[in-house]
Amino acid sequence: MKRNVTITLDEHTARWARVEAARRDTSVSDYVGSLLRERMQQDLGYERAMAAWLALEPVALKRSGRYPTREAVHERGLR
Repeated sequence: MKRNVTITLDEHTARWARVEAARRDTSVSDYVGSLLRERMQQDLGYERAMAAWLALEPVALKRSGRYPTREAVHERGLR
C-alpha cells in the first residue's frame, strides 16, 4: 500500500530531482520513494550487523604477557 506524502524542496533540488527521475524514466515520487527505500535498507542492514557484532562473545586478546600484533589478530580471525 502506498501513501501520499507532501515534501517541500528548494528549486535547485526540485529541478535536480526532476532531471534524475527523467533519466530513470520514472516519476519524481517513485524516484524519491526508491531513494528512501534504499536508505532504509542500508540502515536496517547496518543495525542488523551491529546487533550481530554486539551479540558476539568477547575474545581475550591478551593470553600471556604481551598483546598480539595487529597482523596476528587478523591472521587468526579475531575481532
